[in-house]
Amino acid sequence: MSLTLEEISKTMRHIDLCMLTTKTADGALESRPMSNNKLVDYDGDSYFFATADSSAAQEITADPQVNIAFTQLPSLISGGFFLSVTGKAELIDDKALFEKHWVKDIEVWFKDGIDTPGLRLIKVKAKVLKYWHNYEEGELYL
Repeated sequence: MSLTLEEISKTMRHIDLCMLTTKTADGALESRPMSNNKLVDYDGDSYFFATADSSAAQEITADPQVNIAFTQLPSLISGGFFLSVTGKAELIDDKALFEKHWVKDIEVWFKDGIDTPGLRLIKVKAKVLKYWHNYEEGELYL
């Protein structure tokens, strides 16, 4: 049985952190943890905050093809949930969108909130979702 985007979105509401992978200038892959902010209504677009001088922002500027990995560990009654999102990223400099996606917990990293110098919103538009859920796997193309 394949999962729908709505079912994937429901599961993602319980995942706070993910790994965003970009390509470095020398072609290597680099991953870093990012906050999924939980409780999102995932529609194929993911949003993360970074500063313009961060490696993530600089690498996205050079090559917008990225991957995001989400994991919900297995339990005694579940085989877990693993999601690999292949997509295209863009950097956004728009305070109205910052406010829309901001949650207070992010201030741990960005002390000045949406007024943090050089703040950027990373938007990742998914192309392919590959998932493993309760011992089954599948793909969705968006």
